[in-house]
Amino acid sequence: MAVPKHKISKSRRGLRRSHDAIAASSLSTCPNCQESKQPHRVCMKCGWYKDREVLTVDDE
Repeated sequence: MAVPKHKISKSRRGLRRSHDAIAASSLSTCPNCQESKQPHRVCMKCGWYKDREVLTVDDE
């Protein structure tokens, strides 16, 4: 079984873990209703994608 020969310092451990953070998801605006949505996805507020209506959304 592998056992570390020396202690890994907090600084070295932190440098290794610096890339493990979760990035915030990017948002874009819908050209039809100006609501925020994920890029390359159908807008869930109005149902539009690429200048056409893809989904019919019921207003409640």
